[in-house]
Amino acid sequence: MKKYNLSQMVNGWFIGNFEPSILKTNEFEIAIKYYASGTKELRHFHKVSTEYTIIVSGKVMVNNKIYESGDILKIEPNEIVEFEAIENTSTTVVKTPSVKNDKYLI
Repeated sequence: MKKYNLSQMVNGWFIGNFEPSILKTNEFEIAIKYYASGTKELRHFHKVSTEYTIIVSGKVMVNNKIYESGDILKIEPNEIVEFEAIENTSTTVVKTPSVKNDKYLI
């Protein structure tokens, strides 16, 4: 058994085709992310990857709609996303496939 810590990873991403990762793969990416209330992510989209975001706890606004604990968002390639944490929030994110530099800021 080998132990890792999320603090060793970049922005919560711990599996995927990047470094550091605990499993390097082109198939998918996984992250655990924490957001303080009021945190925003810049508008962006992915050309190749589909992203699945699970709101584990808290409340967020994505594209002017409110989502909360238990909601799962499927974000298709080329779909523009604007994200803001309305409360302290934790998410689990899965992207497939894992493609380097597939995040385009608007």
